[in-house]
Amino acid sequence: MDNLTIKQAAARSKKIREHYRSLEMKHHGSEWSVEEDALAFLTDAGLVGRLTMAQQGRWPVGDSNEAGLEHKIGESMWWLMVLADRMCIDSEEALDNFLSTTEKRFDL
Repeated sequence: MDNLTIKQAAARSKKIREHYRSLEMKHHGSEWSVEEDALAFLTDAGLVGRLTMAQQGRWPVGDSNEAGLEHKIGESMWWLMVLADRMCIDSEEALDNFLSTTEKRFDL
């Protein structure tokens, strides 16, 4: 597998989100708002927290949840790219700006 760039991930994320919009129209008659997308992201981010606790032995679970944790981390990253796109924010630029600002703060 080739290394996935942020731009490629953002483009793929946008295409997937378009398919979900079709399902929303079919089942609900309208597309989710940006706020609903943000809430969906927060729900998945919360599940990352719960699955992380389980992986670290701090929350009881039955079977292994490694696949679920990996999936939810990936899904959370996907949601961030979807949200950035919907609010006209370049994901790659946003990450680069954050990293650069933070590196300067720590003299890295």
